[in-house]
Amino acid sequence: MESGARRRARPRRTFCDVNDNRASSDAAASTQAEVSEEIRQIAKAYERDAAFECDGEETQPRLDYPPYRSSLLRHPTKDLHHADPEGIELWSPVFGHQDVDPLEADLTIQHRGEPVGERMIVTGRVLDGDGRPVRHQLVEIWQANAGGRYIHKRDQHPAAIDPNFTGVGRCLTDADGTYAFTTIKPGPYPWKNHRNAWRPAHIHFSLFGTEFTQRMITQMYFPGDPLFALDPIYQAITDQRARDRLLATYDHDVTQHEWCTGYRWDIVLTGTHRTPLEEEDQA
Repeated sequence: MESGARRRARPRRTFCDVNDNRASSDAAASTQAEVSEEIRQIAKAYERDAAFECDGEETQPRLDYPPYRSSLLRHPTKDLHHADPEGIELWSPVFGHQDVDPLEADLTIQHRGEPVGERMIVTGRVLDGDGRPVRHQLVEIWQANAGGRYIHKRDQHPAAIDPNFTGVGRCLTDADGTYAFTTIKPGPYPWKNHRNAWRPAHIHFSLFGTEFTQRMITQMYFPGDPLFALDPIYQAITDQRARDRLLATYDHDVTQHEWCTGYRWDIVLTGTHRTPLEEEDQA
């Protein structure tokens, strides 16, 4: 991609998708036990069908997943609209090193003070289905702070706002397809899907291709989170092997002496082992 090229259109804002149903009524009708039973029944049906090889492995989230309440109303119901490739190319994103400063990848130095929480490095490679690096890819992240709070007017749950942490960063992959961010480990947070619903700690990732229509969004999780089994967004990916591809791994070689812990997470864009992606309006 050419450095400093002008863009004909602005990308969609990726600061913070706080679409976790938080604006809905606190009087959520369902309990966690009821939602967990729905999740269990869907998983049981998937395992039964897989045993008979009915539909093959599900590698992506179900768009219509009843335990994730708002997906019933928000999931697409019509076929994709075919666009003219030549017209799309006139509105392609072009990012170079003059557009994205390396300092934007460090979320801990964006304010005068240091943010609260566990400092960490998250790094990995962006690969295609054949294991080849995807070079000069724009990678954006956004996340909650260590207390599980976003800087967003719709996030009003009673957790502290960290004045030294905005929770958004971006970088370009290098010639080997590698990205790296320095940030704070996010905390879990409540949402309004059902009573006493909590989301596991996660970081949102956005990747741009060569066209705006190629933007892909996913989430990275941390190993061993006790909320996995209770979270309908995570469980909307019904295949355990596909869910496992959303988990970062602790990497002691990335961890730095007396400074930060390190996690590694590769993103595979295509093929049978691709990273599960999500619709842009999911949490």
